[in-house]
Amino acid sequence: MWNGDALDLDAYLAHLGYEGDRTPSLATLRALHRAHVLSVRWENLEAVLRKYRPLDLPSVQAKLIGSPRGGTCFEHITLYAAALERLGFRFLTVQGRVQMGATSVRPATHAMVIVELEGKRWLSDVGFGASPLEPIELTDATDTTDGVWAYRLRRGEITPGADGWTLYQPTREGDGQVDTTGDGWMARHTFTLNPQYPADLRVSNHFGASSPHTPFSTRVFVQRVRPDRLDYLDNRLLTTVRPGVPGPPETRELAPDDVLAVLADTFGIELSAADSALLLTTLA
Repeated sequence: MWNGDALDLDAYLAHLGYEGDRTPSLATLRALHRAHVLSVRWENLEAVLRKYRPLDLPSVQAKLIGSPRGGTCFEHITLYAAALERLGFRFLTVQGRVQMGATSVRPATHAMVIVELEGKRWLSDVGFGASPLEPIELTDATDTTDGVWAYRLRRGEITPGADGWTLYQPTREGDGQVDTTGDGWMARHTFTLNPQYPADLRVSNHFGASSPHTPFSTRVFVQRVRPDRLDYLDNRLLTTVRPGVPGPPETRELAPDDVLAVLADTFGIELSAADSALLLTTLA
């Protein structure tokens, strides 16, 4: 289903710096999830520059493993699902609606994996950018932390007449985030357990890369999460969030010429000369 046989598993694991066990266990899932989140970048530059983003496994593997680039959730999940399949995990891929505090119904433009292990189900959300560092157990009343960032998972009506799940994160002071619960939590995204397949991801990926009705086709977004900080770039605004540090996050408006240096130094993303020139034209 996910072309696991075509994946260069050794190259993928080497890129993650993963040298652990390869049996489909909870310990392996946790280690693999964490390594993927910390090693594979999140960026939408291909959509901004070309309004096109290939999603076949060879292209995704070459971009996310074979070059100093990253990708969106659809690229991450295409690669990650192939690895899970190759390692023998039982899982399904789902899509969700990114809310980030919004109360209106948004399109399902985020892909995740639900892994079944030892009679339990785990949300493995490696492609959000600011992704959790660990899988989250899928229960009706999960409050958890990955050691740095806190999350809340609840089941209920997520759109009119539709039951599903909502993942929450704490609101941050000075970050313009909306408290959607009344006690300091914001809805990050919602999802159902309706299985999704490569064909479904291709449809959503096309919308996200080419439609004028999504900001991800017109504005530069880059994210990198670390155990001690989150950096994200919104066009030319660089923001750094440090967990446990009171007050608003650090922000800095970049000149177009500074963006390329920040992409390389902060995010580990390097563009070709042609793409660099195209990006500078776009930002200007």
